[in-house]
Amino acid sequence: MRRSLILILVVLFIKKTKAQEATPQLVKEVKIGKSIFSNPNPRDFSRKGEWFVHWGWNFSWYDTSNLNFKGPGYDFTLKNITAKDRPSKLSTDYINPLELTTPQFNFRFGFFIKDNYSISLGWDHMKYVMDIPQTVKVDGYINPTISNPAISTGAYAGVYNNTPLTINADMLTFEHTDGFNYVSTELERYDDIWVAKSQKNMLTLETGVGVGVMIPRTDVRLFGVGENNFWNFAGYGVSLKAGLKFHFTKKFYIQNTTKVGYTDMWAIHTTGRNDIDKASQTIRYLENFTALGFQF
Repeated sequence: MRRSLILILVVLFIKKTKAQEATPQLVKEVKIGKSIFSNPNPRDFSRKGEWFVHWGWNFSWYDTSNLNFKGPGYDFTLKNITAKDRPSKLSTDYINPLELTTPQFNFRFGFFIKDNYSISLGWDHMKYVMDIPQTVKVDGYINPTISNPAISTGAYAGVYNNTPLTINADMLTFEHTDGFNYVSTELERYDDIWVAKSQKNMLTLETGVGVGVMIPRTDVRLFGVGENNFWNFAGYGVSLKAGLKFHFTKKFYIQNTTKVGYTDMWAIHTTGRNDIDKASQTIRYLENFTALGFQF
C-alpha cells in the first residue's frame, strides 16, 4: 500500500513538471517612452525608477532691465540697464574641491518618474554684473541726503522724469556675483534621437520647464555706502530649457543645455540697512551650460 502511494505521488509530480514546461512563460514588457524621432534601434530598457546627478559650468547673457531703489529720501528707477556675467578665468578652481562653487556652476539631481519623464531639484549659480559707467534714463527722486544715518547724494540729487543720467561708480556699483542663484524644481522630458546597437551609447533631446526661488548675494555700493550682503530670499524665477544629452556609457553622460528664464526680485539687499533700504528688479536671461553626469 505504501509503495503504491509513493508511485502515485511520483507520477503526479512528473505530470505537473511537464505541464509547467509546456506552459509558455510570460515575459514582462519593458515600457519605453515614445520618441518624436524615428529610431532604427530603440532602447530595450526603461529609465523609470533611476536617479541622475550632474555638475557643470555656465555662461549667461542678460536682457536690459529696470532697477528700482527705494528707501528714506529716495525712490528712483534706472531704466534698461545693461549687465553681463563674470565667468572665472580658466584655473584649478574648476576642479579644486574647495573652490568648486567659485565659478559659475550648475548642480542638479533628479528621479525618473516615467521612462521619458523626470523631476529634479537643482542650483544654477550665475553671476550678474551691472555695466559701470553707463548712461540710462531715470524716473523718480533723490533727496540731498538719503537713508538713515544720512548718506549724501551730491550732484545726483534731483527729480527725474525719464531723464538721461550717466551712472558712475561714485553713485552705484551693483552685482549679484556670489551669486545670481536660481534654486529650482524642473520637470524634464526625454526623446531619443539615436541609440547604438549595443544600447550603451545614445543621443537624447532633453526639454523641460522649471520654477524656483531667487537667493542672490548682492554686492552693492549706493553713493559709496553698502556691502557684500548675505544671501537672502529675494523673489522667484521661471524657466524653459532644451538641450542634448550624450551617454558614452549607460551610466555616464555629458550634456549641453540652453535655458531661458525670467526672474522677479522685490527684496534685494543694498546698503546693509535691510529694514529701510532695498531694490527690486526683473531680469530676463539666456543661459548655456555644459555638465557631466551619472545615472543610476
